[in-house]
Amino acid sequence: MKSQRMEPTKSELEILQVLWEHGPSTVRFVNDKLNEEKRAVQYSSTLKLMQIMAEKGIVIRDESSMKHIYSPAEPEDKTKSALLERFVDSMYRGSASSLVMQLFGNKNTSAEELSEIKDFLKKLDQ
Repeated sequence: MKSQRMEPTKSELEILQVLWEHGPSTVRFVNDKLNEEKRAVQYSSTLKLMQIMAEKGIVIRDESSMKHIYSPAEPEDKTKSALLERFVDSMYRGSASSLVMQLFGNKNTSAEELSEIKDFLKKLDQ
């Protein structure tokens, strides 16, 4: 059931971020990036988690060469859209405007960010 993929955990999302940013990669590459960008992670932990992710259908493992290459099963935007939709449904009863109001109320939005948001809203109106 590919359409019913399990929701990635926080650690799985960190691995997906590396794969989305850098493309298909080995476990060693992903582990090195996690250690550089996130926190200290053991190679064996990254390997086990990526194997589990492959079993869950979150990543695809290419076993055609000696070093297995992993890539995301879904594009970044599709995964983020599904996660955001579930989040808005569960936390804001499906109300995107409630989410946006909460976000603006909790964060200092820069003038540049506000300009980008206004431009985006103008495009939606067209």
